[in-house]
Amino acid sequence: MKKIVLFVLTFVFIVSLSSCQPAEKTNLSVFFVPSRDNATLVKGISYLPSLLKAEMSDLGYDFETVSVYVGTSYEAVGEALDAGTADIGFIPGGTYAVYADGKNMDVALTATRGGLSKDFVDAKDWNDGQATTSNSATQVNFYRSIGIVGQSVKGRALAATINGGGEITWEDLQTVKIGVQSVTSSSGRVYPSLLFNDLYGHTLADLPTANIILVSGYGGAASALAAGTIDLAFGYADFRRDYADEWIGTDEGDYAQDNTIWEDTDVVFVTDKIYNDTITVSKKTVDDDLQAAIEQAFINLVADTTPLSPVDSSGYFVTTKDIFKVYSHEGYVIADDSDYDLERAAAEIVNG
Repeated sequence: MKKIVLFVLTFVFIVSLSSCQPAEKTNLSVFFVPSRDNATLVKGISYLPSLLKAEMSDLGYDFETVSVYVGTSYEAVGEALDAGTADIGFIPGGTYAVYADGKNMDVALTATRGGLSKDFVDAKDWNDGQATTSNSATQVNFYRSIGIVGQSVKGRALAATINGGGEITWEDLQTVKIGVQSVTSSSGRVYPSLLFNDLYGHTLADLPTANIILVSGYGGAASALAAGTIDLAFGYADFRRDYADEWIGTDEGDYAQDNTIWEDTDVVFVTDKIYNDTITVSKKTVDDDLQAAIEQAFINLVADTTPLSPVDSSGYFVTTKDIFKVYSHEGYVIADDSDYDLERAAAEIVNG
């Protein structure tokens, strides 16, 4: 009888213990910020579910599904990671700095890109009318934000000041229409505000509200510059390269300009170096072992030259690594939370 009682108690304990274990994770969700035009972004990431699922399987994690989503804003993706409704997020450092509290999410990887042919501190040194190119053999984990003006009257006035060796004043900016990105965008809002704070003791938020125009991604910034609906736009240092074809193109959605984007635009502001974008995981759904596997999976995928299937008719996405061209990512390195302390300081100044 004692043996039977002991067996029953042991069985009940095992059942109770197993019922307390978390359910096996069957889906992996990946969220992207809407910094690129939606069509290109959606096309690129549409290849990712099957590829990431296979890569994770090779690393010992068999998921029934891998789902990809484009967030409605940078903040929406940050909030999803914070809440655990997103497992993985492709977010800029500024967004990470605002939403990471040390427990809710962790930066897994920092993106690397080919070093640019132009990386000047002085804005006028960028304005030679020649394209900015990159060298994939020289990978860097930083970038800059630049302020670009187009052919509007006020834009030309700002360009003339910089190219003539002068300095733009705070008063000069009071009537300038400025295209910006979401409030946690490093290159589209945070670092430009930090630069203004250094130069003028003010941030973008101190300019007339009607002149601060939220544009839809960097394609929206380039389009608005071409149309003259904004005078100045902030973006990552090579964003003009991503829209050089659209600038002179005549297809639907193109900007149909007579000159190249390099001839029609000038750099008038240059920020400090910014740590590259992150791949961040939610610690509410991703433990340390799974995080390590996710890190290795993306390091493998960004170096994979296997042809994509089905073939992309536009010729933009050819091999697996081309998926990450949507954000100009060419490689990934293991990141540490402290890498983004400067982003936190910047966010504190800009957003409070």
